Amino acid sequence: MTHSFRHKASFGKRMEYWIIGKMLKDGLDVYIPMVDDDAIDAVVRREDGSFVSVQIKARSKDIVKGNAGLFAGMTHEVRKNYWFIFYSERMDLMWILSSEEFLKESNQNKTGENMGCRNIKFNSIQTHKSTGAVKEYCQPRFERYLAVDFARLKTK
Repeated sequence: MTHSFRHKASFGKRMEYWIIGKMLKDGLDVYIPMVDDDAIDAVVRREDGSFVSVQIKARSKDIVKGNAGLFAGMTHEVRKNYWFIFYSERMDLMWILSSEEFLKESNQNKTGENMGCRNIKFNSIQTHKSTGAVKEYCQPRFERYLAVDFARLKTK
């Protein structure tokens, strides 16, 4: 089934709302900014009354094989109380990283038209020897960021 441009273009927003819904279901107190001009998709009030900003990034199940966990072309400098939620639809995996962790784990392009932009690839691939089937899996170095809930956002 092919999807329209409109369907593909709205994927990111649909995923933001889906993840925010999961955050609410998990008991988080979530606020959504009216305007997204500072790379903030949600603000979470923690149990101690402090707030954290959250940027949500998602990859579609329709992305090229081998890139289900690739998030590229991102500009970022360390921000206090700032978190990333990365979600791969095809892998059905979610990673949660602080701003500092993202900067430590991501790579920065040194040359080219995307010079200065950052990228992170959470997945690797295995190709089955006899069938040629490609399996995507979380790189072991990123397993510590895998999340099934939002506990990392709840407390300091």
